[in-house]
Amino acid sequence: MSTALLLIDIQMGFQNPVWGARNNPAAEDNAADLLAAWRTQDWPVCHVRHVSVEPNSPLGPDTGGTEFMAQVAPTSDEPIFEKSVNSAFIGTSLESHLRQLSVTDLVVCGLTTPHCVSTSSRMAANLGFQVTLAHDACAAFEANANAGWSDTAPQMTAQQIHDSAVSHLHGEFVTARRTAQILADLS
Repeated sequence: MSTALLLIDIQMGFQNPVWGARNNPAAEDNAADLLAAWRTQDWPVCHVRHVSVEPNSPLGPDTGGTEFMAQVAPTSDEPIFEKSVNSAFIGTSLESHLRQLSVTDLVVCGLTTPHCVSTSSRMAANLGFQVTLAHDACAAFEANANAGWSDTAPQMTAQQIHDSAVSHLHGEFVTARRTAQILADLS
């Protein structure tokens, strides 16, 4: 069994105020703790970067938003997979890279919980990987809430959005665990 750490879209563009309030300000630090543990063990690490094709996107290549946050910046020997859709597996060589390394299990973290983290986790599970979601190394934003699709749907907080996304994933696509639990199992 080989377990890879998959860090999804932990980028400077998510510091843009356009996203609104967010939950879990410790998400990046928890992801950094996981990354440090994986590096210590010399286990596979994969970084995913969203490069938006939407004009004026905070995650666009001309805005600085594609830069990784400092605490999880890749080293020169860690692969970076660039995508422009929600799934880290679409239009990238991520799956073949993981298969070449005989990876069977993934620990996933990143931004945002209901979008790229959820989509990538679901697809990973459908591809046969055993997925652990480090839910406290992920975050959601209020911009993810009721975007006008319903007159009756309540506005949700970032925490409610995050909790809802994790609840939909846990038990079917992933096993949701806290960073501390994952790290404790390593020792």
